[in-house]
Formats: sequence, C-alpha cells, structure tokens
Amino acid sequence: MLLTRIKGPRDLDRLSQEELNQLAAEIRSFLVDAVSKTGGHLGPNLGVVELTIALHRVFDSPKDKVLFDTGHQAYVHKLLTGRQDFGNLRSKGGLSGYPSRAESDHDVIENSHASTVLGWADGIAKANEVLGREDHHVAAVIGDGALTGGMAWEALNNIAAAKDRPLVIVVNDNERSYGPTIGGLANHLATLRTTDGYERFLARGKDLLERTPVVGKPLYETLHGAKKGLKDFIAPQGMFEDLGLKYIGPIDGHDIEALESALQRAKRFSGPVIVHCLTQKGRGYEPAVQDEADRFHAVGVIHPDTGLPVSTDAASWTSVFADEMVKLGRERKDIVAITAAMLQPVGLKKFADAFPDRIFDVGIAEQHGATSAAGLATGGAHPVFAVYATFLNRAFDQVLMDVALHKCGVTFVLDRAGVTGTDGASHNGMWDMSILQVVPGLRLAAPRDAEQLRAQLNEAVLVKDAPTVVRFSKGVVGPAVPAVGRIGGMDVLRAPAPEVARPDVLLVSVGALAPMCLEIADLLDKQGISTTVVDPRWVKPVDEALAPLADGHRVVVTVEDNSRAGGVGSAVAQALRDAGVDVPLRDFGIPQRFLDHATRKEVMAEIGLTAPDIARHVTGLVAKLDGRYDSEAAATVD
Repeated sequence: MLLTRIKGPRDLDRLSQEELNQLAAEIRSFLVDAVSKTGGHLGPNLGVVELTIALHRVFDSPKDKVLFDTGHQAYVHKLLTGRQDFGNLRSKGGLSGYPSRAESDHDVIENSHASTVLGWADGIAKANEVLGREDHHVAAVIGDGALTGGMAWEALNNIAAAKDRPLVIVVNDNERSYGPTIGGLANHLATLRTTDGYERFLARGKDLLERTPVVGKPLYETLHGAKKGLKDFIAPQGMFEDLGLKYIGPIDGHDIEALESALQRAKRFSGPVIVHCLTQKGRGYEPAVQDEADRFHAVGVIHPDTGLPVSTDAASWTSVFADEMVKLGRERKDIVAITAAMLQPVGLKKFADAFPDRIFDVGIAEQHGATSAAGLATGGAHPVFAVYATFLNRAFDQVLMDVALHKCGVTFVLDRAGVTGTDGASHNGMWDMSILQVVPGLRLAAPRDAEQLRAQLNEAVLVKDAPTVVRFSKGVVGPAVPAVGRIGGMDVLRAPAPEVARPDVLLVSVGALAPMCLEIADLLDKQGISTTVVDPRWVKPVDEALAPLADGHRVVVTVEDNSRAGGVGSAVAQALRDAGVDVPLRDFGIPQRFLDHATRKEVMAEIGLTAPDIARHVTGLVAKLDGRYDSEAAATVD
C-alpha cells in the first residue's frame, strides 16, 4: 500500500499522478474502515482527500502553515503527517478528532469552532511579514458553510486591505456545513459553481492566441489582466475581487493535478488569493453520498458496507426536545425556531418539517442568531434558539446587550451541556452556567429527566420579558427521577427520616446529575450521614426557599456538570451569604481547565465527579464538623 509509505508530507513529492490517485483511493478506503469502528467525522474527510494531498504537495508544512477551519476535515491531514493509528480515534489516549498541537507540529488550530481560521491566517501572515520570513507561506482552508460566519468576513476585510501580504485562502465548497449551506453567500457561490464561462473563454483564447506569431502571447496576457468588467460579464465573481482578493476557480476539488496548479499559482502571488475548490462531501462512499441529511457528517459505529448504525440508542435528550417543540408549535403560532446551521444535530428537523415557515437557519452565525431572536421577540414572536452549549459562548454579548437589556422573551436551548467527552476540549459545554450567571434577569433551567425537560421548556416559553435558558446533556436521557415533595420552586428528591431534627447535608443536585446525587445520598446514609437532596429545577435565580432550607442543615453541597468557577455552587454560596446563613458549603463541578477527549464516564472519573469521590469528600467534611475526622473512615466510602 502507498499509504503505509507516507510518513510525512515530503513523501508525497516522489509520487506520480497515477500513484497520487491510487493514494487517494487508499485513503478513502482507510477512512471508511477506521471511522466505521470508532465513529467520527466521516463525510467531511472523504470530501477533502485530493485537496489535502495537493495542499501538502504545494506547501511545506510545518514551515508553511496549513490551517483548517473547524478541523472536522483534518483526518486526511493526520494521515499525511505520520499519524495512521486510528484504532483509538477520539478515545482516551488516542488521536483527537480535531487538529491537536500535542500530537504534531503540523497542527496549528485546535479550537474546532467555525469561522476562525481566516483570523488565524491573517495574524500568522502578519507575523511572517514583521519577522521577515519571506519563505514562509500560509494556506487557510475554510468551508462555504463557515464563510456564513461573521468572523470570517471581519477577517476578509482585514486580509484584503494588505494587498502585498501573501496569504492563500482555500474555499472548500461542498454546498454544506452539516446540512446545505444557506443564505446570500451560498447563492453567490452556487452561481460561481455553475458558471465556468470565463475560464473556458480564456482557455480557448490562450490556445488560439499562442498560435499567433509575435502578438499572440502579449495579447493573451493583456486579455487575462483586463479589468474585471469582462470577468463579471462572463462569470459573476466580482464579490471577492471587489474586496481586493485575487480569485482562482472554480477548481475541481477532486483533480489533484488541477488543484496543484491552482495552489502553485496562488502561492507565487504576492498578495491574498482565494482558491475556490468544488468538492463533494462523502465522496467515494455511497451511503454517505446518498445521505441527504448531512452526508455522514458525523457517525457513530456503523456497518462499513451499509453505513447503518451497529446499535440503536434509546431516546436522547435531543429527541425529547425535538418532539416537545413540535407539540409547542401546534399549540402556539407565535413559537418560531432558530438554528445556526445545525438543524438536525440540535433536534429542529421535525419542527422544520411541520412548520417550514417558522424555522430560521442563520448559518454559522450565533451572534446574528441571538440578535435576530431579539428582533423576533420584539415583533411579537417567541423564538427558541437551539444551539450547542459551547457555541452560545460566541453570542454572549448579544444575549447580554440585545436580549436581556431589552427584556426580550427569547428561549435559548443548550444541547450538549456539561462534559461531552469524545469531541474534546472545545466541545465540552462547561461554561454556560458560569457565563450566564452575570446576565441580569436571565432565568436558567437544568432539567434532570425527560419529564422535566418537557415541563421546563413549556415554562420557559411562557416568559415574555426576559431571556430563558434550558440546558441538557449529550446522549441518552436517563430514567425518570420522581420528586417526593416540593419546597418553594424546588423538587425534593430525597428527604431524611422524620425523626432527624437537623439533617447533616443539604445536597443541591443540578440537572442530569440527579441519579448520581441520589447515589451519593445512599453512600452517605451508610456512613450514618443524613441527607436531603433537592433539585432547584431553575438554577438562576437561586430559589428564595433555598437559604432557609440550608439554615436547617449542617453542610450544603452543590453538584453540577459545569465549571466550578462562577457556576451554580458560587451562586448558591452568594445567596446564602446575602441571607446571612453561615453554613459550610462545598461545591463540586468541573475544574477550571481544558479537558482532553475521552468518554464522558472517563472524563467524569478523571475530574472526581463521581458518587464515591464526592461521598468521600462529604464524609470527611462532616467528620471534621464532629471533631472526629478520620481519613481511613472516609476512604471506606465506595
């Protein structure tokens, strides 16, 4: 196999065009076989095989910086830079599903949030200029989907201003992000895709003029350099050139020779150049090509021959939300939904099918989505903006200054909240309950089970004068956790025996961690420690009944699937101080660090967010209060 002989990018230099095509076929076969066993981003990588080969043939990484926006499509890059052990892809100790600086000097950006690559490229190109590195080049690969993000256009505005600073922008145009790319830019790229008149015109002209003695070549060069009026007449590519960017394309993104030629021309140019490449997401794998939803953007473990899942999961948090949104849509005509290019992943496909006139896909533009939601609310609708928890970070200013300041009734539904695991540091939804604590008037719900998700979503959309947030975990929703009572707005999940005058521990359980908190209470009970477990349901603002309840306990413990810094535990501590309740409080949550990729269970164990770990800590705290702390006794909790 040719692939096994590729230890680094320069090994590609020795291959003929025929061998390069064979290598592309081997890479596709490898990807289908490997990713079907582990799950991962299959479709995007199948679409960039030839493009990645061409990039590494033309640019000398890592001296030259080859940058990937988002990083969904970096598996081929990994294969060509010496990383061909995909056996533990996205698992603990294995390769990351995104570029990773810890893995290779060839990897630069590992944040995996879209539309950032052009900002990175602009900065690196400026550094090359300042430091006099004339032999260093920058190539930034960005998808047509990521070009819908505002950050990309802010960067383009700056890149275009430096007409003599070399930088190659490769637009990987497959007409999709997760689903089909939408909006005005998508329409413009579609026009470029289908209009090849200019290139054909020049090709025929060159052939004719080069056969014309003396004046032929100068005349061709004059024609090629003619003002863009001619180009706009034949092919409407003026948008990029109006910005001051040299445009090359469209290029067949599966023709290695054509790609190399275009990239070499762009590399030689002394300013910013856009190379527009047309690719097919999922190319070479029929199940992916036939998948209209997202072309196998991300898959679990599948049968490689059919593309069908090996196993079918039980109901997920996302599916519960999806069904409830359709129900709400039938009950209320003012309910509308917003997605940032993730209709299927966030569970809005059913709503879109049922109410096609009440769904708005804003592209990869969370900031615009939030402010547009404020406008919808001001106009009398109630928007529900469904987004991954980690991506709401990008729209914080809009939530604060557009939605909250104007008291707009907008509901944000945060999918993949808390530890998500295999996608790594940038996809853990571990900051939302901290960031949103500072937003005046905002109300935040963390449902513990499917029944509460439905109930709290219904409660959220009734609020007309403030933003509301409903956040839930990734994966399968657990069994129902019934309440045994209610105090204020809080559900009591476990109460101590009636004869206990002052229970030892008030355990505040946040969201999907309720089953674990009940397990903690069972472990404490075995140590003779009485525990009350409450679910606040709405964790912001802190329920007024919590402080007097805490005052009747010896210790307060909070457990949340969120950063400890500024999270629910911090808010509860402040509420107790404000109420003059002087009770020891211990908050358990995610430490303030970026978490490596692994399963959710493995990550939770690594950070000590498990029932035995927490029970041990609480046992030790209660023992200290009793003046009888014994580390060996605490260690017996299991």
